[in-house]
Amino acid sequence: MSYVNPSEFAVKMVDAGEAKVFLSTRDTIIRAYMAGAILALAAAFAVTVTVRTGEPLLGALLFPVGFCLLYLMGFDLLTGVFTLVPLALIDKRRGVTVRSMLRNWSWVFLGNFLGAFTVAVMMAVIVTYGFSVDPDEIGQQLGHIGESRTVGYAEHGAAGMLTLFIRGVLCNWMVSTGVVGAMMSTSLPGKVLAMWMPIMLFFYMGFEHSIVNMFLFPSGLMLGGDFSIGDYLVWNEIPTVIGNLVGGLTFVGLTIYITHARTAADRRPVSHDETTEVDVAAPAEIEAVKTV
Repeated sequence: MSYVNPSEFAVKMVDAGEAKVFLSTRDTIIRAYMAGAILALAAAFAVTVTVRTGEPLLGALLFPVGFCLLYLMGFDLLTGVFTLVPLALIDKRRGVTVRSMLRNWSWVFLGNFLGAFTVAVMMAVIVTYGFSVDPDEIGQQLGHIGESRTVGYAEHGAAGMLTLFIRGVLCNWMVSTGVVGAMMSTSLPGKVLAMWMPIMLFFYMGFEHSIVNMFLFPSGLMLGGDFSIGDYLVWNEIPTVIGNLVGGLTFVGLTIYITHARTAADRRPVSHDETTEVDVAAPAEIEAVKTV
């Protein structure tokens, strides 16, 4: 069977986190760069589909193609390492420290940003013919997304910040479920299906993904969006990163680890009959030992 039991993929999650900690800096950055770039292309694809068809659900339905591709090729997103790497630390894997975990997160963040930013520049060039004309319909939509998801939150003050944070939490709850989904099956169709469903959900619901935003907001700034770099950092990226960390680690990583890798003692009671049988058999066993 291609299905992997939770107790088995829970161990795989810890093993994956440990492997990422000890990956070389070069490979960590390359894999993170490619993950950021592919996810950004998927976001651009989804926006294009939505603009041209007028149907957001269709864009959300097709967006997971990028996520599936990048994970099948072994590339890393910050949202994924937020969930997996701490498990290796909690499991006390040899050589895994807080410092090594933060090192991994830092390089993955940098690689993701560089990859997403590269695609942001490329898309800005495409929708403006090298900045020689005004943005086309797709470019205008990218600018609008940046405005609504920065100053749009700022208009509501603390309530807007709370909403942004919760959307970040819910996002990585779903995205990390997709990461773990790839470990639930040994078959390619099984992996893709398990990843596809939660990623489609997060995108359609408008949850905040720090890496997708590394593409959307730089694109918006280059395409005339009415917000600043400060707006992007304070009213989106930083709270989103924190929300992604809390959502992935709390609702996916720790819950699966605690209940499947470190399962509590079984509460099954011992029946009266079983107790009686043991009590009756015990004297005979003792006598046999004495005889020997």
